[in-house]
Amino acid sequence: MDPTIKHLVDTWQQFAACISKHPDKLLHTQSAYWQDYLVLCQEIENISPMQIENWQQHTAFHFIKKSHALLSHHIQQLINNITSGESNKIAKKLQFYAKQFIDALSPNNFANTNPDIIARTMEVNGGNFISGMKQFLADLEQGESILNITSTDPHYFKIGENIACTKGYVIYQNDLMQLIQYSPTTEKTYQYPLLIIPPWINKYYILDLQQENSLVKWLVDQGLTVFMISWVNPTQEHREKSFSHYMQQGPLAAMRVIKQQTKTMNINLLGYCIGGTLLGCTLAYLAKKQDHRVQSATFLTTLFDFSEPGDLGNFIDENQLAILENKMKTDGYLDGKILSAIFNLLRANDLIWSAFVNQYLKGQKPKPFDLLYWNADCTNIPEKVHRFYLRNMYLYNYLVQPNKIKLAGVAIDLNWVTTPSYFLAAQDDHIVPWRSSYKSSQCFSGPVKFVLTASGHVAGVVNPPVRNKYCYWTNTKKYKKPENYLASAVLKQGSWWNDWIGWLKKHAGEWQSAERIRQGETNFIEEAPGSYVKVRLSTPLSS
Repeated sequence: MDPTIKHLVDTWQQFAACISKHPDKLLHTQSAYWQDYLVLCQEIENISPMQIENWQQHTAFHFIKKSHALLSHHIQQLINNITSGESNKIAKKLQFYAKQFIDALSPNNFANTNPDIIARTMEVNGGNFISGMKQFLADLEQGESILNITSTDPHYFKIGENIACTKGYVIYQNDLMQLIQYSPTTEKTYQYPLLIIPPWINKYYILDLQQENSLVKWLVDQGLTVFMISWVNPTQEHREKSFSHYMQQGPLAAMRVIKQQTKTMNINLLGYCIGGTLLGCTLAYLAKKQDHRVQSATFLTTLFDFSEPGDLGNFIDENQLAILENKMKTDGYLDGKILSAIFNLLRANDLIWSAFVNQYLKGQKPKPFDLLYWNADCTNIPEKVHRFYLRNMYLYNYLVQPNKIKLAGVAIDLNWVTTPSYFLAAQDDHIVPWRSSYKSSQCFSGPVKFVLTASGHVAGVVNPPVRNKYCYWTNTKKYKKPENYLASAVLKQGSWWNDWIGWLKKHAGEWQSAERIRQGETNFIEEAPGSYVKVRLSTPLSS
């Protein structure tokens, strides 16, 4: 059985068990629902036609929308009532799937209850459904066993041409990653380079999208010498790769090459999401080795403390891990399409239902959108590394327990890390809850600056200053509880990039001629973005 379907079945059984314990609460909710429904019917009867501005706000559509809102409210109330006294994990899981159910039943998602779709159908004489069915069949064929809704124009973006196109060179590679060195754009650069460790879930170019919103391009223009790890898209050949391999062949290997390339020992590091988790593990490993070459570390939406992992925790328990592990044991990796489907569920209205309505019901062609193009560019994950990550961190929360995790034979302890660190969390992050990121920032012994940005896991991070969008909070005081941090934090408008670059430059060394960096461009493997990032799940890696 598909892991997601099995998870739904298990959740339904848990819901039924909770109902059986509290039949009185079910009856109470039903009674309250029907009473409110009768009130709604009376309200609709009393609405004057003059109150309706246009046909799209017709009484019938108004009634349908109100009915859905009413149903949503009482379902949530029922879940809250029947899960009181249950474990927090069960309660959160039922609340999560209740929201999925409610979102799926939205009148907006049906042709006969969405006035925009009705108008579109009349305008094109039903041609929208013909176009939508063609797109549906194409998506079904492309996704094989999983429906993969096309959310953006798949042909508009070309990696290395109009996305992931900051100039640079691949200067090193092994069977897990390619190392990109970006070309300087300033006459002088800072002394100490910056290595970026992206997540191996999806591709690195979330930080190098189009030139106007590329963090990499912006950093290079600020005078930083930037290096990027581009992870391989794994196949069965990588099934034996472990978390230790990702550390040794990832950041540690990159640091050795960068030292040779720049002739400097010191370095700044940045990790994003699971790349930040790997960075924290690497710093703890280096601390045990008495290696102090890292000048600073930046963590973007990163978890160390997995005690409250957010909505992703709904998919992680012994039963679900056993199902995933059996599948990975057969394939040698976790299929990226499965992981993509799970992540899309976390923001179903934005990433599933809006595309479903626009493409399948309205018959519209998907528009080009760089973030959605990146989101659809899935990656596999090797069996061993994913099993280690889910069990030791998400399930057992070993990373915050001293010496419970060994990497490359070394028992690590985050408390040994004294590296100056900058933690960024996103207020609406569905993958890394900001309060959990705040707790994670307290695991180190060194100085830590914690910054909270508005928006979510991706949009909050990819927020160039030129857009003057969103806001962020800073606080010079330390608090144990995240709520106290936010209560006294200073709100600042614009991008957190401006705050971070000021902090990073304090750890970047002297201002030196960029010629020493350009000299390293003569010996390289290929031009950026390299070949690893271009491998899609449907495209084999060429030898």
